Amino acid sequence: MTPLPTPAEIAARLARPRAVRARGDVATATALLAQGGLHPYDAERFGPLPSSSIPYPQGAGAPGARVKRIPAAVLMLLLGRPEGLSVLFTRRTPELKRHAGQIAFPGGRLEPGDADVVACALRETEEEIGLPRHTVSVLGRLDPYLTITGYEVTPVVGTAAPPSAFAPDPTEVAEIFEVPLAFLLDPANHRRERRIVDGLTRAYYAVPYGERYIWGATAGMILNLYDVLSASAPG
Repeated sequence: MTPLPTPAEIAARLARPRAVRARGDVATATALLAQGGLHPYDAERFGPLPSSSIPYPQGAGAPGARVKRIPAAVLMLLLGRPEGLSVLFTRRTPELKRHAGQIAFPGGRLEPGDADVVACALRETEEEIGLPRHTVSVLGRLDPYLTITGYEVTPVVGTAAPPSAFAPDPTEVAEIFEVPLAFLLDPANHRRERRIVDGLTRAYYAVPYGERYIWGATAGMILNLYDVLSASAPG
């Protein structure tokens, strides 16, 4: 098994020059549908999933589609545990208007007071889970991910010492949990899936972890991290 990179090695790989790829709901679906061989979604195991009613040709990132892009950022937070690095996730509360109940990284849209996407990711993380922004060491950024609804999300990668406790915002966060980085970077755990929703075919990446179903934009960002960390040379 290939040893996991250290935070210093992760920062070095994120800093390498690379060609920015188009990443997002539409780009991912287009590529996956062209490849074929997708696994059907296991609805019996994971239950119903919310979905946008926007057809891919009309979503943000589709050729000719005019959708306003909204800057946003999330924090992919690496926590040092005795058994190795883990990545923090949240489960959104079922009462939220958007993406209710889904697994996500802490984050949100860029606000006027945010200096940049890094400041946005750190602010949102502090607001959502109570982790002080000054305790996070930023390692770098990944390529922006464009959701079908127009959110252009920049994943910011950072590391921190595990706090004694988190303080989740009960209006936004139903659960905080961690997944070993080794699990997320193992290609055996990366699934290409499809499902039919209201007559629309949906295709996306998923990284199921036990009873938790990590999919869509969040899984796409995990694959982005895998691509960067597994690349042997810039490009």
